[in-house]
Amino acid sequence: MILDTLAGLSDAEQFFEALAVPYDPAVVEVHRLHILKRFRDLIPAEADEAGCRDALARAHADFASGQGRKSFKVFRDATPGFVPLDAVAAARRPRRPIPGAE
Repeated sequence: MILDTLAGLSDAEQFFEALAVPYDPAVVEVHRLHILKRFRDLIPAEADEAGCRDALARAHADFASGQGRKSFKVFRDATPGFVPLDAVAAARRPRRPIPGAE
């Protein structure tokens, strides 16, 4: 059964090769874990090789088109923010002691 074969794989590229699904190495390099998680979510209940091939191709296409959602908790909980460059520079400057404040 194809799922037994896939269970023995450890590298994202191995999944693409085992299922003979073409892929963009640059997309896989950046999104490998997300693609594999999406692939797992898309595998049909009655998984055969064709169904797995389609699921992997769809998962790759989602991220190649920029439509893929990063689904790990660390990405969902992240709060985007902006830190100005001068704030970073100020944090790196050594603090000078204030004369007479010992």
